[in-house]
Amino acid sequence: MLLENKNAVIYGGGGAIGGAVARAFAREGARVHLAGRTRKSLEEVADAVRAAGGTAETDQVDALDEEAVDRHADAVAERAGSLDISFNLISYAEVQGTPLAGMALADFERPVHNAVRTMFLTSRAAARHMMRQKSGVILAFGGYGDPPRDHYMGGFQVAFGAVESLRRNLACELGPHGIRVLTLQTGGVPETIPEGFEWGKAITEEIAGNTMLGRAASLADVGNVAVFAASDLARSMTATALNITGGSVVD
Repeated sequence: MLLENKNAVIYGGGGAIGGAVARAFAREGARVHLAGRTRKSLEEVADAVRAAGGTAETDQVDALDEEAVDRHADAVAERAGSLDISFNLISYAEVQGTPLAGMALADFERPVHNAVRTMFLTSRAAARHMMRQKSGVILAFGGYGDPPRDHYMGGFQVAFGAVESLRRNLACELGPHGIRVLTLQTGGVPETIPEGFEWGKAITEEIAGNTMLGRAASLADVGNVAVFAASDLARSMTATALNITGGSVVD
């Protein structure tokens, strides 16, 4: 097992991507610690992990709350003995579909503020324990890339860019302590589109159509790449993004 005896904290662990990553981590032997604001969705993911033979714990944590994040990370490290992987997958409360020229300041800056704040808080909390261990992996999700035309992303793509800048700084400072910092760079995961969403089919086709492979990353793909990134198979990788866009972004 690639992650045997590792302790992985997944913020936003009750979401579609968080759940996929949790199941993949647990399959490879990690003990997953699911953190989020909604107890019901966290427990649903935890139940699925346990039903498959994995180990999962849940905690209600607001990943934008400094004290709550620090308290939770300290508790995980104390009761589990280590904090080896931290992956922040919370939503940013962005507004899409409104042109920047007509967007309210609050709607523009909210995702940027939330993204940078939560990535900083969760990474700092994990790093304090990882530095003592001389090892650890911090993962981000989203990545850089040109915004799609005519979709009016608001501050969402700006938020991803800001997180990428922070990731570079974290990798630089934490590398000497044996801590790796990586991004899973996505071009969109159609399975996360809510069922019945009016433009869901069109968006799914567009995401796939922009790739070189003719298909977008699935939730299972995201989980598998996250496992690789967090495992010793990727022990020489840090300060970079793992491109899972199917070729829609060319490096």
